[in-house]
Amino acid sequence: MATGFLSQVAAGVLSTLVDPTIVLSFDRTGYRIHQLGFRDDDLDVDMTGRVCVVTGANSGLGYAAALALAERGADVWLLCRNRQRGEAALKSIRRKSRNARVHLEVVDMASRRSIRAFAARCTAERVDVLVNNAGVLPDTRRETEGRIELTWATNVVGPFLLTHLLVPKLVAAPQGRVITVSSGGMYTQKLVLDDPQSRTPPFDGVKAYALTKRADVVLSELWAHRLRRTRVTVNSMHPGWADTPAVRTSLPRFYRVMRSRLRTPAEGADTIVWLAVCERLAGRSGLFWFDRRPCATHYLPWTREAERDRERLWTLCCKLAEVPSSDQPSAISPQPKARR
Repeated sequence: MATGFLSQVAAGVLSTLVDPTIVLSFDRTGYRIHQLGFRDDDLDVDMTGRVCVVTGANSGLGYAAALALAERGADVWLLCRNRQRGEAALKSIRRKSRNARVHLEVVDMASRRSIRAFAARCTAERVDVLVNNAGVLPDTRRETEGRIELTWATNVVGPFLLTHLLVPKLVAAPQGRVITVSSGGMYTQKLVLDDPQSRTPPFDGVKAYALTKRADVVLSELWAHRLRRTRVTVNSMHPGWADTPAVRTSLPRFYRVMRSRLRTPAEGADTIVWLAVCERLAGRSGLFWFDRRPCATHYLPWTREAERDRERLWTLCCKLAEVPSSDQPSAISPQPKARR
Protein backbone atom coordinates (compact mmCIF):
# COMPACT_ATOMS: atom_id res chain seq x y z
CA MET A 1 0.00 0.00 0.00
CA ALA A 2 1.52 3.27 -1.09
CA THR A 3 2.03 5.76 1.71
CA GLY A 4 2.21 9.50 1.95
CA PHE A 5 1.93 12.15 4.61
CA LEU A 6 -1.85 11.83 4.93
CA SER A 7 -1.65 8.03 5.18
CA GLN A 8 0.96 8.34 7.91
CA VAL A 9 -1.25 10.76 9.83
CA ALA A 10 -4.32 8.54 9.39
CA ALA A 11 -2.39 5.51 10.58
CA GLY A 12 -1.24 7.38 13.66
CA VAL A 13 -4.68 8.69 14.57
CA LEU A 14 -6.48 5.39 14.01
CA SER A 15 -3.77 3.43 15.82
CA THR A 16 -4.20 5.68 18.86
CA LEU A 17 -7.87 4.72 18.89
CA VAL A 18 -7.64 0.96 18.28
CA ASP A 19 -4.36 -0.09 19.88
CA PRO A 20 -5.56 0.21 23.50
CA THR A 21 -8.41 -2.21 22.71
CA ILE A 22 -5.89 -5.03 21.96
CA VAL A 23 -8.51 -6.98 19.97
CA LEU A 24 -8.84 -4.36 17.24
CA SER A 25 -5.07 -3.97 17.20
CA PHE A 26 -4.05 -7.63 17.06
CA ASP A 27 -6.69 -8.75 14.54
CA ARG A 28 -6.85 -7.95 10.83
CA THR A 29 -8.47 -4.56 11.56
CA GLY A 30 -5.31 -3.47 13.35
CA TYR A 31 -3.12 -4.75 10.56
CA ARG A 32 -5.01 -2.81 7.91
CA ILE A 33 -4.88 0.36 9.98
CA HIS A 34 -1.17 -0.01 10.72
CA GLN A 35 -0.56 -0.87 7.07
CA LEU A 36 -1.54 2.68 6.14
CA GLY A 37 1.83 3.76 7.55
CA PHE A 38 3.92 1.12 5.75
CA ARG A 39 6.44 2.04 3.07
CA ASP A 40 6.26 -0.31 0.08
CA ASP A 41 9.86 0.34 -0.90
CA ASP A 42 11.01 -1.18 2.39
CA LEU A 43 10.34 -4.63 0.92
CA ASP A 44 11.58 -3.82 -2.58
CA VAL A 45 14.91 -5.51 -1.90
CA ASP A 46 16.87 -7.99 -4.01
CA MET A 47 17.99 -10.75 -1.63
CA THR A 48 19.99 -12.66 -4.23
CA GLY A 49 23.11 -14.13 -2.67
CA ARG A 50 21.83 -13.83 0.90
CA VAL A 51 21.25 -16.94 2.99
CA CYS A 52 18.13 -17.14 5.15
CA VAL A 53 17.35 -19.89 7.67
CA VAL A 54 13.70 -20.21 8.76
CA THR A 55 12.58 -22.67 11.44
CA GLY A 56 9.07 -24.11 11.38
CA ALA A 57 8.86 -23.23 7.70
CA ASN A 58 6.39 -25.84 6.50
CA SER A 59 3.24 -23.89 7.44
CA GLY A 60 1.82 -20.72 8.92
CA LEU A 61 4.08 -17.75 9.57
CA GLY A 62 7.26 -19.68 8.80
CA TYR A 63 5.99 -20.75 5.38
CA ALA A 64 4.79 -17.23 4.57
CA ALA A 65 8.12 -15.70 5.59
CA ALA A 66 10.16 -18.29 3.71
CA LEU A 67 8.07 -17.76 0.57
CA ALA A 68 8.49 -13.99 0.73
CA LEU A 69 12.27 -14.31 1.14
CA ALA A 70 12.48 -16.81 -1.73
CA GLU A 71 10.44 -14.47 -3.96
CA ARG A 72 13.13 -11.84 -3.37
CA GLY A 73 15.83 -14.21 -4.59
CA ALA A 74 17.32 -15.39 -1.29
CA ASP A 75 18.84 -18.81 -0.68
CA VAL A 76 16.32 -20.13 1.85
CA TRP A 77 16.85 -23.06 4.19
CA LEU A 78 13.60 -24.52 5.51
CA LEU A 79 14.07 -26.18 8.89
CA CYS A 80 11.12 -28.51 9.45
CA ARG A 81 10.50 -31.30 11.92
CA ASN A 82 8.37 -33.45 9.61
CA ARG A 83 9.99 -34.53 6.35
CA GLN A 84 6.76 -35.09 4.44
CA ARG A 85 5.32 -31.68 5.31
CA GLY A 86 8.71 -30.10 4.73
CA GLU A 87 8.99 -31.59 1.25
CA ALA A 88 5.50 -30.34 0.40
CA ALA A 89 6.47 -26.83 1.54
CA LEU A 90 9.74 -27.00 -0.39
CA LYS A 91 7.96 -27.94 -3.60
CA SER A 92 5.31 -25.25 -3.12
CA ILE A 93 7.78 -22.45 -2.33
CA ARG A 94 10.05 -23.36 -5.26
CA ARG A 95 7.06 -23.34 -7.60
CA LYS A 96 5.50 -20.11 -6.35
CA SER A 97 8.76 -18.18 -6.06
CA ARG A 98 10.38 -19.66 -9.18
CA ASN A 99 13.49 -19.92 -7.04
CA ALA A 100 15.35 -23.24 -7.06
CA ARG A 101 17.68 -22.10 -4.27
CA VAL A 102 15.32 -23.29 -1.55
CA HIS A 103 16.51 -26.19 0.58
CA LEU A 104 14.98 -28.49 3.17
CA GLU A 105 16.62 -29.63 6.38
CA VAL A 106 14.77 -31.97 8.73
CA VAL A 107 15.45 -30.51 12.17
CA ASP A 108 13.55 -31.02 15.42
CA MET A 109 13.87 -27.78 17.38
CA ALA A 110 13.11 -29.66 20.59
CA SER A 111 16.19 -31.85 20.11
CA ARG A 112 19.65 -30.55 20.92
CA ARG A 113 21.12 -33.47 18.98
CA SER A 114 19.11 -32.61 15.86
CA ILE A 115 20.06 -28.93 16.03
CA ARG A 116 23.75 -29.69 16.50
CA ALA A 117 23.67 -32.14 13.59
CA PHE A 118 22.20 -29.47 11.30
CA ALA A 119 24.76 -26.87 12.36
CA ALA A 120 27.56 -29.35 11.73
CA ARG A 121 26.41 -30.19 8.20
CA CYS A 122 25.34 -26.66 7.19
CA THR A 123 27.51 -25.84 4.18
CA ALA A 124 26.62 -22.14 3.99
CA GLU A 125 29.66 -19.97 4.61
CA ARG A 126 27.47 -17.28 6.11
CA VAL A 127 23.90 -16.75 7.33
CA ASP A 128 22.38 -13.37 6.60
CA VAL A 129 19.03 -13.97 8.28
CA LEU A 130 17.97 -16.43 10.99
CA VAL A 131 14.24 -16.56 11.73
CA ASN A 132 13.49 -18.39 14.98
CA ASN A 133 9.85 -19.13 14.28
CA ALA A 134 9.13 -22.75 15.27
CA GLY A 135 6.99 -23.12 18.36
CA VAL A 136 4.57 -25.46 20.08
CA LEU A 137 1.65 -25.10 22.48
CA PRO A 138 0.87 -28.58 23.87
CA ASP A 139 -2.14 -29.10 26.14
CA THR A 140 -0.39 -31.70 28.30
CA ARG A 141 3.09 -31.72 29.81
CA ARG A 142 5.62 -33.77 27.87
CA GLU A 143 9.39 -34.04 27.97
CA THR A 144 11.97 -34.42 25.21
CA GLU A 145 14.64 -37.10 25.12
CA GLY A 146 16.82 -34.65 27.05
CA ARG A 147 14.17 -34.49 29.79
CA ILE A 148 13.30 -30.88 29.03
CA GLU A 149 9.64 -29.88 28.97
CA LEU A 150 8.52 -29.75 25.34
CA THR A 151 7.30 -26.13 25.25
CA TRP A 152 10.49 -24.86 26.87
CA ALA A 153 12.69 -27.09 24.71
CA THR A 154 11.10 -26.04 21.40
CA ASN A 155 10.36 -22.37 22.05
CA VAL A 156 13.40 -21.36 24.12
CA VAL A 157 16.27 -23.85 24.37
CA GLY A 158 16.21 -24.87 20.70
CA PRO A 159 16.31 -21.32 19.28
CA PHE A 160 18.94 -20.35 21.86
CA LEU A 161 21.19 -23.24 20.84
CA LEU A 162 20.66 -22.69 17.10
CA THR A 163 21.48 -19.00 17.42
CA HIS A 164 24.59 -19.83 19.44
CA LEU A 165 25.82 -22.34 16.87
CA LEU A 166 25.17 -20.01 13.93
CA VAL A 167 26.80 -16.91 15.46
CA PRO A 168 30.05 -17.40 13.48
CA LYS A 169 28.07 -17.61 10.22
CA LEU A 170 25.96 -14.59 11.19
CA VAL A 171 29.11 -12.60 11.97
CA ALA A 172 30.53 -13.63 8.58
CA ALA A 173 27.58 -11.97 6.82
CA PRO A 174 27.79 -8.29 5.83
CA GLN A 175 24.76 -7.61 8.03
CA GLY A 176 23.57 -10.66 9.97
CA ARG A 177 20.05 -10.48 11.35
CA VAL A 178 18.32 -12.67 13.94
CA ILE A 179 14.53 -12.44 14.23
CA THR A 180 12.65 -14.29 16.95
CA VAL A 181 8.90 -14.71 16.72
CA SER A 182 7.21 -14.09 20.05
CA SER A 183 3.53 -13.63 20.89
CA GLY A 184 1.31 -10.91 22.26
CA GLY A 185 0.38 -13.43 24.93
CA MET A 186 3.70 -12.76 26.61
CA TYR A 187 2.30 -9.44 27.86
CA THR A 188 0.30 -11.36 30.47
CA GLN A 189 3.32 -13.08 32.02
CA LYS A 190 6.34 -12.16 34.09
CA LEU A 191 9.66 -13.94 33.63
CA VAL A 192 9.48 -16.47 36.47
CA LEU A 193 12.26 -19.02 36.74
CA ASP A 194 11.30 -20.87 39.93
CA ASP A 195 9.59 -23.56 37.85
CA PRO A 196 10.26 -22.76 34.19
CA GLN A 197 9.58 -26.32 33.03
CA SER A 198 6.16 -26.53 34.69
CA ARG A 199 7.03 -29.48 36.90
CA THR A 200 4.44 -28.47 39.49
CA PRO A 201 0.93 -29.55 38.43
CA PRO A 202 -1.50 -28.69 37.05
CA PHE A 203 0.03 -27.97 33.65
CA ASP A 204 -1.38 -24.91 31.87
CA GLY A 205 -0.29 -25.04 28.23
CA VAL A 206 -1.34 -21.49 27.38
CA LYS A 207 0.50 -20.06 30.39
CA ALA A 208 3.60 -22.18 29.67
CA TYR A 209 3.58 -20.95 26.07
CA ALA A 210 3.25 -17.30 27.11
CA LEU A 211 6.12 -17.69 29.58
CA THR A 212 8.39 -19.06 26.86
CA LYS A 213 7.48 -16.16 24.60
CA ARG A 214 8.34 -13.71 27.38
CA ALA A 215 11.68 -15.52 27.73
CA ASP A 216 12.27 -15.22 23.98
CA VAL A 217 11.91 -11.44 24.13
CA VAL A 218 14.34 -11.18 27.04
CA LEU A 219 16.83 -13.47 25.31
CA SER A 220 16.67 -11.34 22.15
CA GLU A 221 17.63 -8.32 24.22
CA LEU A 222 20.46 -10.26 25.87
CA TRP A 223 21.74 -11.52 22.52
CA ALA A 224 21.62 -7.98 21.13
CA HIS A 225 23.74 -6.77 24.02
CA ARG A 226 26.26 -9.58 23.73
CA LEU A 227 26.59 -9.11 19.96
CA ARG A 228 26.69 -5.32 20.12
CA ARG A 229 30.32 -5.16 18.93
CA THR A 230 29.50 -7.05 15.75
CA ARG A 231 27.34 -6.18 12.74
CA VAL A 232 24.73 -8.75 13.83
CA THR A 233 21.38 -7.38 14.97
CA VAL A 234 18.88 -9.31 17.06
CA ASN A 235 15.21 -8.38 17.32
CA SER A 236 11.95 -10.01 18.35
CA MET A 237 8.43 -9.43 17.13
CA HIS A 238 4.86 -10.55 17.56
CA PRO A 239 2.55 -11.19 14.63
CA GLY A 240 -0.80 -10.31 16.11
CA TRP A 241 -3.53 -12.93 15.73
CA ALA A 242 -3.09 -14.87 12.49
CA ASP A 243 -4.96 -17.80 10.98
CA THR A 244 -2.36 -20.57 11.18
CA PRO A 245 -2.59 -24.35 11.65
CA ALA A 246 -1.05 -23.95 15.11
CA VAL A 247 -3.82 -21.58 16.22
CA ARG A 248 -6.52 -23.90 14.85
CA THR A 249 -5.19 -26.98 16.63
CA SER A 250 -3.80 -25.49 19.85
CA LEU A 251 -6.48 -22.84 20.52
CA PRO A 252 -9.65 -24.31 18.97
CA ARG A 253 -12.11 -22.24 21.02
CA PHE A 254 -10.24 -19.01 20.33
CA TYR A 255 -10.15 -19.94 16.64
CA ARG A 256 -13.90 -20.61 16.47
CA VAL A 257 -14.69 -17.22 17.99
CA MET A 258 -12.08 -15.17 16.12
CA ARG A 259 -11.53 -16.93 12.80
CA SER A 260 -13.41 -14.33 10.74
CA ARG A 261 -11.15 -11.61 12.19
CA LEU A 262 -7.77 -13.31 12.09
CA ARG A 263 -4.93 -12.03 9.94
CA THR A 264 -3.70 -14.07 7.03
CA PRO A 265 -0.35 -15.85 7.53
CA ALA A 266 1.25 -13.35 5.14
CA GLU A 267 -0.06 -10.43 7.19
CA GLY A 268 1.19 -12.03 10.39
CA ALA A 269 4.59 -12.65 8.79
CA ASP A 270 4.91 -9.16 7.30
CA THR A 271 7.06 -7.79 10.12
CA ILE A 272 9.31 -10.88 10.00
CA VAL A 273 10.01 -10.22 6.33
CA TRP A 274 10.41 -6.48 6.94
CA LEU A 275 12.95 -7.08 9.71
CA ALA A 276 14.81 -9.46 7.40
CA VAL A 277 15.09 -7.24 4.33
CA CYS A 278 14.52 -3.56 5.12
CA GLU A 279 17.73 -1.63 4.50
CA ARG A 280 16.72 1.20 6.85
CA LEU A 281 16.95 -1.16 9.81
CA ALA A 282 20.71 -1.66 9.61
CA GLY A 283 22.13 -1.41 13.11
CA ARG A 284 18.78 -1.43 14.96
CA SER A 285 18.95 -4.17 17.55
CA GLY A 286 17.41 -5.34 20.80
CA LEU A 287 13.88 -4.12 20.03
CA PHE A 288 10.44 -5.72 20.11
CA TRP A 289 8.38 -5.04 16.98
CA PHE A 290 4.72 -5.19 16.02
CA ASP A 291 3.46 -4.21 12.57
CA ARG A 292 6.80 -2.59 11.66
CA ARG A 293 6.90 -0.42 14.77
CA PRO A 294 8.97 -0.86 17.93
CA CYS A 295 6.70 -1.33 20.89
CA ALA A 296 6.88 -1.71 24.65
CA THR A 297 7.72 -5.10 26.11
CA HIS A 298 5.60 -4.45 29.21
CA TYR A 299 2.15 -2.94 29.58
CA LEU A 300 1.59 -4.14 33.14
CA PRO A 301 4.10 -2.98 35.79
CA TRP A 302 4.01 -6.26 37.72
CA THR A 303 5.29 -8.21 34.69
CA ARG A 304 8.71 -6.53 34.78
CA GLU A 305 11.58 -8.84 35.58
CA ALA A 306 14.58 -8.07 37.76
CA GLU A 307 18.03 -7.86 36.18
CA ARG A 308 19.15 -10.89 38.17
CA ASP A 309 16.35 -12.94 36.58
CA ARG A 310 17.50 -11.91 33.11
CA GLU A 311 20.97 -13.22 33.86
CA ARG A 312 19.49 -16.33 35.48
CA LEU A 313 17.63 -16.96 32.23
CA TRP A 314 20.84 -16.76 30.22
CA THR A 315 22.62 -19.13 32.62
CA LEU A 316 19.70 -21.56 32.56
CA CYS A 317 19.62 -21.61 28.76
CA CYS A 318 23.35 -22.23 28.62
CA LYS A 319 22.90 -25.16 30.98
CA LEU A 320 19.96 -26.70 29.15
CA ALA A 321 21.52 -26.14 25.72
CA GLU A 322 24.78 -27.61 27.04
CA VAL A 323 26.70 -24.47 26.15
CA PRO A 324 29.42 -23.23 28.54
CA SER A 325 28.11 -20.16 30.33
CA SER A 326 31.51 -18.55 29.93
CA ASP A 327 31.21 -18.88 26.14
CA GLN A 328 29.91 -15.33 25.65
CA PRO A 329 29.29 -13.92 22.16
CA SER A 330 30.47 -10.53 23.46
CA ALA A 331 34.01 -11.85 23.22
CA ILE A 332 33.77 -11.74 19.44
CA SER A 333 35.97 -9.05 17.95
CA PRO A 334 34.27 -6.11 16.25
CA GLN A 335 33.90 -6.48 12.50
CA PRO A 336 34.78 -3.82 9.92
CA LYS A 337 31.84 -2.09 8.28
CA ALA A 338 30.65 -3.84 5.17
CA ARG A 339 30.56 -2.26 1.77
CA ARG A 340 27.48 -3.20 -0.16
